[in-house]
Amino acid sequence: MKYTPKQIEKYQRQRYIGFLEKLTKNLFKMFRDENTTQEQFLQKFEELKKKLDDFEDIRLDSEYHHQLKEYIEKLYNECQYEFKLDDIREANMTLLNRLQKLKNGTSYKKDKHKYSSRNQDWG
Repeated sequence: MKYTPKQIEKYQRQRYIGFLEKLTKNLFKMFRDENTTQEQFLQKFEELKKKLDDFEDIRLDSEYHHQLKEYIEKLYNECQYEFKLDDIREANMTLLNRLQKLKNGTSYKKDKHKYSSRNQDWG
């Protein structure tokens, strides 16, 4: 069975987005865990970043996914220089929480459920 280029592109985009989200979840776990050492963090992050770089460049439509990619690139550049994990832990956890809020803010809710008090005088 042959796949169309559109199907292949969709599959690659889904894999890329899934890996972006997996990477940020791993980062959040490492930042949250007080027992994570700087060496463990750098080793795991380098490994995940290499896997991300192995993917082809994918067109991202959502603002959330753009922000994820920018965050990972910024963190990678920050890790190239001298740093202490404890110093950047809180700031990065805050940034990751903001990214989650951005993702959850786009969840769909029907208008009829948003304004339950609007139509209370109906029948």
